[in-house]
Amino acid sequence: MKYTRLVITMLLLPIGMLCGEATDSVPEVAASAAPSAQRATTPVPKTENNNWMPQHDAYVALAQKGGIDVLFIGDSLTKCWAREGREVWKARFAPMRAANFGISGDCTQHVLWRMQNGELENIQPKLVVLLIGTNNITAQDSPTDIGQAVGAMIGEIHKRSPNTRILLLGVLPRRELASHPDREIVRSVNQVLAQLQNGNTVTFLDIGDKFLQPDGSMTKEVSKDFIHLTDKGYEVFADAIQPTIESLLGKK
Repeated sequence: MKYTRLVITMLLLPIGMLCGEATDSVPEVAASAAPSAQRATTPVPKTENNNWMPQHDAYVALAQKGGIDVLFIGDSLTKCWAREGREVWKARFAPMRAANFGISGDCTQHVLWRMQNGELENIQPKLVVLLIGTNNITAQDSPTDIGQAVGAMIGEIHKRSPNTRILLLGVLPRRELASHPDREIVRSVNQVLAQLQNGNTVTFLDIGDKFLQPDGSMTKEVSKDFIHLTDKGYEVFADAIQPTIESLLGKK
């Protein structure tokens, strides 16, 4: 395949993976800043980004190879386990036969399209770690629409792999101060996402407070732009999710 050489160096060998267009200083920007009915729930590829389809094709090829026990999927907060989170990923998650299917700037509709177009084929992961939705907040999609889209993703996963467990992560805090309007939107989205857990195959985990100070503010130690995470931020991230991942995998 055209992207075979790229695939060899990606994901299961996280040192070969870069975070693409995401940077510490520039927040992710969604395709549109104006809300659109059902946009979040309508699967579409991200055609305005020339780097997007090659990444998707590489993930499809990697899925065809199989051997993935833990699949992380989402936007740049997932993808950048390979840059800022590289060392902690290598130490903690790579030994679990984990793969990283993150693409910077993705909204729910893009991840849903990816799931429907090859990224879940030929794999039966024990666990999927799903983190998505912050770019939909940028795009002014409603919490209800974001929740419906994530529910559709859960359906796509279980349609192909009914026994896969899903660790659904709450949207992480955005912006420096607790008073920023985005913080309330994040809370609203996470209230909707929490309703998707079922006590069996879907577990919801909100780790947002781990990144915050007692007054609710976020420091540049964990996020230089107050959306993306620093090296320290990924250490906090790993500490927050690893016990639950190990529990869901039966490695208490």
